[in-house]
Amino acid sequence: MKSSIRKFYLAFVCLLGICSLSVTGFAATWDMPTPYPDKTFHTVNIIQFAQDVEKATGGNLKIKIHSAGSLFKHPEISKAVRGGQVPIGEFFLSLLSNENAVFGADSQPFLATNYKEARKLWSAQKPVITKLLAKQNLMPLFSVPWPPQGLYTKKPINSVEDLKGIKFRAYNATLEKFANLVGAAPTQVEVPDIPQAFATGRVEAMITSPSTGANSKAWDFITHYTDIQAWLPKNIVVVNKRAFRKLSKSDQQAVITAAAAAEKRGWKMSMQETTTKTAILKKNGVTIVTPSKELMDGLKQVGAEMLKDWKKKAGAEGAGLLKAYNN
Repeated sequence: MKSSIRKFYLAFVCLLGICSLSVTGFAATWDMPTPYPDKTFHTVNIIQFAQDVEKATGGNLKIKIHSAGSLFKHPEISKAVRGGQVPIGEFFLSLLSNENAVFGADSQPFLATNYKEARKLWSAQKPVITKLLAKQNLMPLFSVPWPPQGLYTKKPINSVEDLKGIKFRAYNATLEKFANLVGAAPTQVEVPDIPQAFATGRVEAMITSPSTGANSKAWDFITHYTDIQAWLPKNIVVVNKRAFRKLSKSDQQAVITAAAAAEKRGWKMSMQETTTKTAILKKNGVTIVTPSKELMDGLKQVGAEMLKDWKKKAGAEGAGLLKAYNN
């Protein structure tokens, strides 16, 4: 009897050991919501990031991409990661500017208008937003800019006056304010909904990148692209810190290494995107316009007014950021 009990006990212990090995050796899967379709260069870059992570961790961590807002709508993604509904996600950084103006520094009109300036601004912005995100139990992994933002319209725009009364697509609080200051009527529209918004008359103009314009086939609903190079806003990929801490040290390092590679690759992709997608717009009949001095002078006046207001809202953190950027 005792022998039978002993055998049973040993078998039970062995079974527990096997179960323990299978649990610890089981690959974790992270669901990752992103706002943009698969063909968008940001998403292409993230898919490569996920593949790099899986390879570097030997399959211990797999990241399943849910693109085009299919898992969470764009404005919900940051909250979903913060609340632990998903461990990782991508979103447009300046969407958080309502929480703190510092998040929207890269969307300030005419503050940083080329890649060299945008990189310098990111270097100044990153330490500040890292601290702010840490308070939300979030950690930034990497950030990649969109190409310089241009103006898409159904008619030539030669001055700020020409924008008055136009129904204008807005994708964050900064652009909504910009639209109001130039006398346009802002309407919130996410990227996947752009064609329908133009088709139904909800919007008549937008400021966005050549990438978004080409991907949404802007030639179907606008005639002119004015290359105002207003700003280079960024997307950011963040991870829930609790989820990150659950990974082994080696897997954590694998994620960080893959993220650094994704940021470097993404900036190069963005630069190439500017050239390629502008050419696609032109090939499909969009008139590419160099902005008039009158238009640029007017837009820069609006930008200066917005920056003055941004400084008040951003406080000491914003002042420190601008000091680091200007130095």
